[in-house]
Amino acid sequence: MIDPHNRVVLVSGANRGIGRAIAICMHNKGYTVSAGARDVDALTESLGHLDNERLLLARYDACDRQTQNNWVNKTQERFGRIDALVNNAGTGNTFRIDSGDESELDALWAINVKGPLFLTRACLPLLKDAGQGRIVNIGSLSGKRVRNDNAAYNLSKFAVMALTHGTRRLGWEHGVRATVLCPSFVDTDLTASVTKITREEMIDPSDLAEMAAMVIALPNTAAVAELLVNCRLEDTL
Repeated sequence: MIDPHNRVVLVSGANRGIGRAIAICMHNKGYTVSAGARDVDALTESLGHLDNERLLLARYDACDRQTQNNWVNKTQERFGRIDALVNNAGTGNTFRIDSGDESELDALWAINVKGPLFLTRACLPLLKDAGQGRIVNIGSLSGKRVRNDNAAYNLSKFAVMALTHGTRRLGWEHGVRATVLCPSFVDTDLTASVTKITREEMIDPSDLAEMAAMVIALPNTAAVAELLVNCRLEDTL
């Protein structure tokens, strides 16, 4: 396993849900965490209790490349390196094949696909320099099969699968390893309207955080491409 000492991890969408859980988990394990979110006040409220010496909080909007570049630059300037990237920022909507305005599709695509794509591009040179760079993309089982009518969300998560495998190929010879973490229902704000199962039956974000930490800590010789995590039995998975 890789020693977390002096290793710097970027986590997007870190003010709540899965992102917050991953940021706290990584920090508790000894990593330096650079956390980004659109609402810096909420980010400060969520993570401000952590050791400031190993913490940077920055504004990051997946649709705004300037905030992305500022965040990456600030992280490099303060810590001198980036060792891992967690592309967690994402959203959902109810755009369907048979209904929904095109602007809804565009908005979701910009956040769920273009956001992690261009943040990966910005971080990749530094991850290559690290020699053991790691990328964890938060996907979904909705990127492995389709079980609802939310076409835009499903399309975007299938695209995250392609992004992950493309990144693995691009970074492999430089020690960069990419993993897509694909959960089913997670107990977060995104699933607040779900009635198929109870909150207690959903995946706890802290458990996903431990999985993200595991793949980030694995050596180059033990790469995990896809990690599928379910809270229900599905015969196809």
